Amino acid sequence: MSQDVTIETVLDAFIEDQRGRISARTMRNYEDVINLLRHSLDGYAYQLLDEADTKRFQETLNAGDYQAFCHLFGPERIPEHFGEFLGYFMVKKVLASQDVLRSAATVTKKLATWLYEQGYVSEEERDLGLDQATAARDLPRAERLSELLYRQCSKAPVFNLNDIDSEDLIEDLLTIERIEPGALYFTGGIGPLAVSEQASALAKVGWDVYLTLVRVAGTWWVIEVGNVYAM
Repeated sequence: MSQDVTIETVLDAFIEDQRGRISARTMRNYEDVINLLRHSLDGYAYQLLDEADTKRFQETLNAGDYQAFCHLFGPERIPEHFGEFLGYFMVKKVLASQDVLRSAATVTKKLATWLYEQGYVSEEERDLGLDQATAARDLPRAERLSELLYRQCSKAPVFNLNDIDSEDLIEDLLTIERIEPGALYFTGGIGPLAVSEQASALAKVGWDVYLTLVRVAGTWWVIEVGNVYAM
């Protein structure tokens, strides 16, 4: 593959190839997702580089090229980053609209297939990208669950943290272990946490949720909510 074929040029080509094939609104979502993917690649994908490529990346970055990753490396690096992009960057770093969240998995699946059809990645690399993109289909659902849990913070009773024993205060990334209508249970024997039936219907076993919980008179209450991780 020519050294001129970089992530930057390939992503530009992908966007141009979609133009005219899809509606203007969908095209805007495609452009938003691809621009976010560029930022994620430039900010985080270096973590998978070997020693020699890491040195080259750092030298270029230190020289003032803040898009060094996309300017230096080829498109075969794209699919392996989908998990980081969809499972971390889109959840933790981006205040994305529901439209963009819904589009993220669709666009990355389309991109993985397009890269293979253009001969830029192998069948194995395409399948890796497709698997990670498919796993991200629950991103909007997870975001909605986070919103519903956040609303519950206002329902917690008034208490003094100094009066709460350490075993009754938890601030951690908790994994959903069991779900009942209106209740969530987490690994480590934590629960039940009473939630709306709408929230319990959205939740899935295995999802991770960053929560601060307090137990008052034997009942768990949510007082702070972070991200819900669906991957």
